Amino acid sequence: MSKSEQLRWEVAKRANFRCEYCKIHQDDMFISFEIDHIVAQKHGGGNEIENLAYACPHCNQHKGTDMVTFVDNYDDVIRIYNPRIDNWHEHFETITGELYSETKIGKATIKLLKINDVDLIILRGLLIELKRYP
Repeated sequence: MSKSEQLRWEVAKRANFRCEYCKIHQDDMFISFEIDHIVAQKHGGGNEIENLAYACPHCNQHKGTDMVTFVDNYDDVIRIYNPRIDNWHEHFETITGELYSETKIGKATIKLLKINDVDLIILRGLLIELKRYP
């Protein structure tokens, strides 16, 4: 196993093979999960394991290199959820597949990552019924 494959395995295992942003399990998606730089390389983030998160393609694509977004107005800049320093259950609640924010960080993350896309709400709802989410 190459060094990069080993690192990917360690990141995935640490996340219990779930997206660290929306908590979907890799077995419940048809597309391979990705390794996300929490702090993007263009912002000075490195490849150390502490800066890497396991992410589903949907969350990773919408996050991109962003770390903050506007929430209620243009003066309300809020950072998004950071899986290395934040507790997921403090920021999010799941009700019938839809994620609700418990904090401004949760609200910013839901908005930026488009976590409540209709198809994802339906998928999470079905997974809840099957006791596979979160």
